[in-house]
Amino acid sequence: MSQPDTKQRLLDAAECLFAAEGFHSTSLRAITGKAEANLAAVKYHFGSKEALLEAVLKRRLVPLNRVRQERLEALRMAARQSGVRPPTEAVLRAFIEPTLAFRDSGAGAEAFLQLVGRAIAEPDDTIRNLFMQLMKPIFLLIYDTLGDALPELSDTERFWRLHFSLGALSHAMCLVGRFQILPQGVAPRPEADDLTKMLVNFLKVGMEAPCD
Repeated sequence: MSQPDTKQRLLDAAECLFAAEGFHSTSLRAITGKAEANLAAVKYHFGSKEALLEAVLKRRLVPLNRVRQERLEALRMAARQSGVRPPTEAVLRAFIEPTLAFRDSGAGAEAFLQLVGRAIAEPDDTIRNLFMQLMKPIFLLIYDTLGDALPELSDTERFWRLHFSLGALSHAMCLVGRFQILPQGVAPRPEADDLTKMLVNFLKVGMEAPCD
């Protein structure tokens, strides 16, 4: 196998095992065994287990964040050129639509979403710190864009409403199709477009609610 093939197999194996077992519970031997590689290949391509984890996260998040950034910046620029506020719904959609579309983007997406779920929910800081570091620029961008859309909100109010919104998004991404309590007639796994519409409509009301 060529070097790019080995690197790709290591990334795929690490993503799958980190998602299923957690970062600290997954050994490099387990990763190299699944990837049909040797320990020297990890050192050669990544340098360390932590660097391998960072590469796993960057492989998915960097392209996704680029799409979200481009959409938010275009929306912000268009609103400023027109002298209007960017609509709240459009701001939310610019972030949420590519995020939920990622779920159906191909092999490895489900494992990565499970890994993101671990980053958010588990007490281990290793995955969370790397994830938050990669998310910080796009978080600040949507925070600022919502400030353009909703200038009447205080910084604190806007910050927490955005956090509530991202919590709902994370819940939808990581748990859709896995609910153990499902009333009759409820679709367990809506299409990404339908889920986006429901979530954006729901969050728009919360983001625009009057401040007491």
